[in-house]
Amino acid sequence: LRTALSVQPADYVPRTHHLNDDGSPQYTNRLILETSPYLLQHAHNPVDWHPWGDAAFDKAKRLGRPVLLSVGYSTCHWCHVMERESFEDVEIATFINENFVAIKVDREERPDVDSVYMAAVHLLTRRGGWPMTVVMTPDREPFFAGTYFPPRDGVRGARRGFLGILQGLAAEYAESGDEVAQRAAELVERMRASARPAGQASLPDTSALLSRSVGQLGSTYDRQWGGFGRAPKFPRPTTLEVLMRYFRRTREPHARDMFVGTLEAMANGGIHDHVGGGFHRYSVDQRWLVPHFEKMLYDNAQLAVAYLEAAQLADRDDFAAVARKILDYVAREMTSPEGGFYSASDADSAGPDGHTEEGLFFTWTPSELEAALGENTAKSVAAYYGVSEGGNFEGRSILHTWRPLVEVADEVGLEPDALAAELDAARAELYRVREGRIPPIKDTKVLAAWNGLMISAFARGAAVLGEDRYRDIARAAADFVLERMFDGGRLARSYRAGSTRHAGVLDDYAFLAAGLLDLFEVDSDPRWFDAAVALHTTLEERFWHPDGGAFYLTPDDGERLLVREKPDYDGARPSGNSVAIANLLRLYHLTTDEHYFKMAEQGLLAFASDLTRRGLGIPRLLSTLDAYEDVHKEIVLVTRRNDTDVSAFRRKLAGVYLPNKAVVVVREGDDLERLSERIPWVGGKKVQAGDGDVTAYVCEERVCKLPTADLDLFARQLVSVAPYPGG
Repeated sequence: LRTALSVQPADYVPRTHHLNDDGSPQYTNRLILETSPYLLQHAHNPVDWHPWGDAAFDKAKRLGRPVLLSVGYSTCHWCHVMERESFEDVEIATFINENFVAIKVDREERPDVDSVYMAAVHLLTRRGGWPMTVVMTPDREPFFAGTYFPPRDGVRGARRGFLGILQGLAAEYAESGDEVAQRAAELVERMRASARPAGQASLPDTSALLSRSVGQLGSTYDRQWGGFGRAPKFPRPTTLEVLMRYFRRTREPHARDMFVGTLEAMANGGIHDHVGGGFHRYSVDQRWLVPHFEKMLYDNAQLAVAYLEAAQLADRDDFAAVARKILDYVAREMTSPEGGFYSASDADSAGPDGHTEEGLFFTWTPSELEAALGENTAKSVAAYYGVSEGGNFEGRSILHTWRPLVEVADEVGLEPDALAAELDAARAELYRVREGRIPPIKDTKVLAAWNGLMISAFARGAAVLGEDRYRDIARAAADFVLERMFDGGRLARSYRAGSTRHAGVLDDYAFLAAGLLDLFEVDSDPRWFDAAVALHTTLEERFWHPDGGAFYLTPDDGERLLVREKPDYDGARPSGNSVAIANLLRLYHLTTDEHYFKMAEQGLLAFASDLTRRGLGIPRLLSTLDAYEDVHKEIVLVTRRNDTDVSAFRRKLAGVYLPNKAVVVVREGDDLERLSERIPWVGGKKVQAGDGDVTAYVCEERVCKLPTADLDLFARQLVSVAPYPGG
């Protein structure tokens, strides 16, 4: 452990207040051997932490102790609170060390462990969240579960605090170990039963199911502030995707109002970082004003796509601008020199006095604006972004744009165009000033799944915004993951500090494959297509359940946990099954291989009962059902030369929302013939005589419309939509 501490980077600062006179940590535990930023945050707690693994459970058996499992992630605010209050408390740590074997898990590195034990939390408490706290037998069977606990009785109004709870559990285990074990075994059976999806012989009626789901969303839609329900409000792009797909095929105005209103409200609210771009994790209030300030890669990837698609569907340039700011933020602040994307940044940051506060980095006072911008510009900025003396968050102001630009321009005596230009220049200056503050901690691990989501976002950004630099960023990230995160032909979950950790799970393979298919559509390099096919070959060989359909979260040769789950819940991120089944449909429409279609159909049937009962709990799977039932478009742009300019055709494509499509750009001749071995329906296509250097083919289920070089005709061919049967 001393050696591991000694080789930490020169800027390494032990995260503890237990320091020796020379600044070295008083305590160092086994987590110093890990690469996860979250685990390293706890490497100097007085708790004798172990990483997840057989060694910890063997020790618990040998000592006859229960296991305390704590699961969190590096940017989790309440995880930090519990660390400061309990895991840094010597009395509490001593009790843990003498009565339990303590294990700390980064939920982002081990989503399989997190998912299994979160199921126990839900069954025992009917709620969930992080930090997750579970107490289990040495056989890994839980008998107590919860989330955050205050350190002692009475703190934060709690009747029982963490120390008192642990004292009671240790005594119960010592006195009634057999009864505790029996109770834990019964809970495990309930966990296994709840993890089995209830399939059925036929799929639900897509039109009726989506109509009912959209109606249910309407009943909870907040007409004043956008979003669904009351506080807290989470961005859930998978729900917005359902609304967009439904509106595309029905033109139902209320569906449009809901996704447009929600995206407008989020873009105007404090959840949106108006200075630096990107979105914070969620809003604690109904108005999207006060966020938890952490920024997650997966949120920003999905929101970029949502704003891009809404820009197409609702013809909103302002939505495209929001997407551009998200992508620029990730390119600037969340991309490693090697090309991979970092995972997250923290909510908390330190001020000049070293005291850490949530949101300090992102908030402003009128005097700070004036110091940065001068008196006149500061007044305009304060009026537009709602910065006041009293503030709206602990004496400071979270920027938001609830007032129309025209109204503020009239108030400050400027023309709207002049105010817009002044605000643009002010944002750039505020960003420069903000860079001089102490930034939130950044989680620099690279996760394969989340990188897949962001590769999709950059690839789609390149297509919709016409930005080649976004395509290049997506390429670099794809190269990084494919070259650095494979070990023995298998995908790793996590990469940091030059090494990979943990076997990839379903999400890693599925999300990366989806990103590669999106990249193939804008890049036309067959290696992305081939890599996506290879990833799905591994999924079929190692994750697929051939009898019951659908994919397991973990491979058949992976660690045996209490439950081998088939995830379908689309929460902050879509489930691996939702994305994998959608990929199968895309691969079928690209390759015409019926095997992919049959697998997709089996996967949907495995979750058919769940779709009927709780469609809004699995909205991405609803969208996959829409894709299964819809008429897909196959679009081929055939060129005479590799360097032929197809940008005019790309711009026409960028203006149309086409969620169920395949796009191929290929040079006629040998390139086309080689590609037709993978994608048969490109075969035989060529540049038509008299058409110049590009001919466009728009086909539906391999039946093609008139080949054309006419951009207006091409655009008209793109916009046809198949309504829902019977709708």
